[in-house]
Amino acid sequence: MKIQQLTRELIESGGIDAMAARDAPALRVLTDEERAASLRATLDARPDGDAWLFAYGSLIWNPTVHAQEHRTACIEGWHRAFCLTTLIGRGTTDNPGLTLGLDEGGACHGIALRIDEAILERELAILWRREMLSGAYVPRWLDVFDADGTRFGSAISFTIDRASCQYAGGLARAEIIRRLAFASGAIGTAAEYLFQTCAGLRAHGIPDPVLEALAVEVAAARDEWMAREG
Repeated sequence: MKIQQLTRELIESGGIDAMAARDAPALRVLTDEERAASLRATLDARPDGDAWLFAYGSLIWNPTVHAQEHRTACIEGWHRAFCLTTLIGRGTTDNPGLTLGLDEGGACHGIALRIDEAILERELAILWRREMLSGAYVPRWLDVFDADGTRFGSAISFTIDRASCQYAGGLARAEIIRRLAFASGAIGTAAEYLFQTCAGLRAHGIPDPVLEALAVEVAAARDEWMAREG
């Protein structure tokens, strides 16, 4: 399978939808109209103040949207977890991968991206084409706090829909490691997604010992397989 880079141009051209149609034809993909309605509902619910986007996974190291400002931030009531089954991009229908979602409980440290008002709807339309492919996320405005615990705004945050057929909460750790170590798809491997997220968090001075421990186990599983195959 030829690996494609997840770029702004790929998203704008409808490349992700085409990927889904080719690699996971049974996956129910949102129509353009459904995505537009979701985006409009999110904007209609927007609190007062600047528009921020909360990045907790690949949006940290590959945002594909234009942001005017980046700030480390924390949200409460949600935590970063590998709880989303992916059948395209970093997995297949035969070997599903895992990507991150915000699941209920705890707190999460990440990056808040402020999007300029003049380009807000255009940038969010691109974001919705990327994140709202199948409707497995529920976009919410969540309060974002700085390192001192002071609220500085509200951010769009893609929380997992536990009713989605792609929700993968509660998997055994061995299965999480297996999927991350060995799943791959049209835009790369699930392992790369994990490793890049760890690197992105470290680059911003955000510790995540849970993710780092997982990365160690995934790397060991891959090394063991390569040694056995070699």
